[in-house]
Amino acid sequence: MIRFYYHATPNAAKVALFLEETHMPYTVVPVETFKGEQHTAAFRAINPNGKVPAIIDTDGPGGKEVRVFDSTAILIYLAEKIDRLMGKPEDRPELLSWLLFIASGLGPFSGQAIYFHFAAHHFQFAERDIPAFAINRCRREAERHYQVLNDHLADRDYILGGEYTIVDISAWGWLDRASKVLKQEDDPLGGGS
Repeated sequence: MIRFYYHATPNAAKVALFLEETHMPYTVVPVETFKGEQHTAAFRAINPNGKVPAIIDTDGPGGKEVRVFDSTAILIYLAEKIDRLMGKPEDRPELLSWLLFIASGLGPFSGQAIYFHFAAHHFQFAERDIPAFAINRCRREAERHYQVLNDHLADRDYILGGEYTIVDISAWGWLDRASKVLKQEDDPLGGGS
C-alpha cells in the first residue's frame, strides 16, 4: 500500500494522476502546508526537505517499508515498481532528459513565477520589495521552458513520441497551471478552438 503525503500543489498532482491512472492502491495523508505541517519532525522523517509530495511504500523492495520523496523520484519509483509508463528501453535517455528538464527548469521557474505573481502579494510584500528583474527572470525562463516543450510537441502527441509516459504526467502538473504561471493569458496553451 502507498501512503501518499499530499497537498494541492503541481508536484503532488503529478503523483495523484499517476496513482489514479494506474489504479495503484493508496491512501492520502493530507499535509497542511499553510499551517506548516511539512516542517514537523514527523513529516521531516518522511521528507527531510519538508516538501510535498512524498510517499511511504509499505511493500517496498524486499517487502520492506520505504520512503520516496520528490515528485520525479516518486514517478520513476512507482513506474518501475509496476513496470508501466516508462516507454521503451531505448527511450530511457530521452525519458530521463525530459523528466529532469521538467524537474530542474519548467517546474522551478513556473513555481517562482506563481510565487511572485500571487503568493508574494498574499504575504503583503510591497511591489517595491520584489525586484522587477527577479519577477521578469522567472517569468521569461518559465515562458522559455514552455516554448521548448511546445516546439518539441509540434509534431508528436506525447513527449516521447507515440507513447504516454511518466514524462507526460510530470509535465501535466505544470501545464495544468500555465494560466497562473503565464499570468496575463486566459488559455496560454490552448491555441484556439
